[in-house]
Amino acid sequence: MTTVWFSLRRRLLGLLLGGVSAAWLVTMAFSYIDAHHEVDELFDAQLAQAAQTLLALASHDEGEDIEDLGDATHKYQRRLRFQIWRTDGTLLMRSKNAPNFPLTVETGFSETQTNQDGHWRHFSQWNEDHTLQVQVSENHHIRDELIGHIAWRLLFPALFGLPLIGLWVWLATRRGFAPLDGIARQIASRDPQQLQPVQPATAPEEIRTLLEALNGLFQRVEHTLEAERRFTADAAHELRTPLAALQAQLQVAQRARDNEERDRSLNQLQSGLTRAAHLVDQMLHLARLDPESGLPDPQAVDLAKLAEEVCADLGPQILAKNIDFDLTATGNAMVTGQAEWLRVLIRNLVDNAVRYTPEGGQVRVEAERDASSVTLTVSDNGPGIPAEERESVLRRFHRLNQGSQPGSGLGLAIVARIAELHSATLKLGATNTPKGLAVKVQFPAR
Repeated sequence: MTTVWFSLRRRLLGLLLGGVSAAWLVTMAFSYIDAHHEVDELFDAQLAQAAQTLLALASHDEGEDIEDLGDATHKYQRRLRFQIWRTDGTLLMRSKNAPNFPLTVETGFSETQTNQDGHWRHFSQWNEDHTLQVQVSENHHIRDELIGHIAWRLLFPALFGLPLIGLWVWLATRRGFAPLDGIARQIASRDPQQLQPVQPATAPEEIRTLLEALNGLFQRVEHTLEAERRFTADAAHELRTPLAALQAQLQVAQRARDNEERDRSLNQLQSGLTRAAHLVDQMLHLARLDPESGLPDPQAVDLAKLAEEVCADLGPQILAKNIDFDLTATGNAMVTGQAEWLRVLIRNLVDNAVRYTPEGGQVRVEAERDASSVTLTVSDNGPGIPAEERESVLRRFHRLNQGSQPGSGLGLAIVARIAELHSATLKLGATNTPKGLAVKVQFPAR
């Protein structure tokens, strides 16, 4: 957990510093380009002004022949030079560092660059009567040096500012993520049985949703574990009785004094094994349904066709009790679900109805569709279930003290669970006969 938060801090630190650095570099680039342009404009203006000043002086003192202006008094002056020429090509005046040949052959601004002389910026202009020409040159190194100073002044704050910003961001994220570290330690220190909601007093608003989801997961795990514990306890209790009965019948068979007694004990043993196998089968069905939080691979299922197949499978059991059986299945009874589970639902309902209906009784199975739903109804004229007990029979291992039919008390619990997974409504009610039970399962139509 600590590695995850550290990685998040490092990522946030990298993103913030990267963004600030990129913004700073872009700002520096624009500032450098703009400063370079402004410096060029300023120095060009100074060149033009110097040329015009020299031209005015030369025109005023045109009759005098000045060969040299003396030594330079400023460091930049050694990088400035000028010439004044007459129309006839005579050099009237020049700076000490200027050559005897023309600095440029072009009028206006121009540049030259040679290995011996370097990079120079020139400005050339004639006077009004075109008798004198002034040429002023400036070493481009002056501009480059000034631009370099400006760039350094822009870069210097970044060299000190970025580490300070990085340190501040690191401290801020460390402090900001402190509640997450506390939550991580709180969860890491818990025992597996401690599934209480996480309620940190200083949890930031941004992780409230995460904590709510985590607490919801804890609650679902707690319910699942509680259901498993209850199921295990109930299963152990329910299996103890049939196993004890099987053991007793086996002992009776072993001690039988004649073949008739032995056969009777073996028949009872076979019947007990059948009931135990049915109980285990029901328990496995329920255990398979419990961990599921949704339908695996839901598909379109024709409930009417599925009901016909299940009733056909139970045909021998129905014929053995001489039951008046009727199946009404309309077309287009399509629902969305898991076909195998729906088969288990229908089989449990029809098997219960046939099992508890007396010989010669009536069982009705209907699968009908209306505008928005498909309803499966299984009704019989057996002993029925009292209204006050109908809620209880949906719980696991709950059996009514009615009749002599064996059962595990899991059939309707399985039906209720499958109906819940299919977003269906399960209702237990009375029939039109004095006794009996009608079970309706209403599915959303596909």
